[in-house]
Amino acid sequence: MKTTLIVAAVVALSGLAAPALAYDGTKCKAPGNCWEPKPGFPEKIAGSKYDPKHDPKELNKQADSIKQMEERNKKRVENFKKTGKFEYDVSKISAN
Repeated sequence: MKTTLIVAAVVALSGLAAPALAYDGTKCKAPGNCWEPKPGFPEKIAGSKYDPKHDPKELNKQADSIKQMEERNKKRVENFKKTGKFEYDVSKISAN
């Protein structure tokens, strides 16, 4: 009974490790630089039909939202220093 359980556990664990050992799909140019394009894709994306051509306005949205967040946090901190109470809603701060 114990032997059967041990054999079953060894088989199960070796089945999990086998796919990781069998994979040999990368050709590393240098240690840690193992990127290669999938078959049918160009070596360089820029200028190809796969180039996303990002809009600068879209790329700057996150930076703009971070600036707005920092301004709101500054107002919250200033209000906290004046009143001693933390108010999350910035619209209530400007009303005071």
